[in-house]
Amino acid sequence: MYWFTIEFGMCKQEGELRAYGAGLLSSFGELQYCLTDKPSVLPLDAEVTCNTEYPITEFQPTYFVAEDFESAKKNIRKFAESIPRSFTSRYNPYTQCVEILGKKEQLIDLSYSIQTDMSILQEALSKLHN
Repeated sequence: MYWFTIEFGMCKQEGELRAYGAGLLSSFGELQYCLTDKPSVLPLDAEVTCNTEYPITEFQPTYFVAEDFESAKKNIRKFAESIPRSFTSRYNPYTQCVEILGKKEQLIDLSYSIQTDMSILQEALSKLHN
């Protein structure tokens, strides 16, 4: 998924193809090539994209194009939600990191943290009403 979005991603904007992937934007030759009729250009479908092989030493034979950024985001999120995993993750705004919650101790710590934050929130709300 990373390869065909972050590196070689393309989307439509006002009906025209636009490149947004770093690999395309940093290679004038490949940027020109991707707009010719030589490569295969397919709609972005996370299921297909994740199973497509890619060369790393030559121009891409296939590019995946999103209708727009919003549809790409929805497509990728839907696919990510379908991946079975034995853990949960959450973004911690205090540390600005993604945490993996896969152990009981981590969940207990998170529960205490949420309880503390809720107490602070309730206290602040009660002061507003006085």
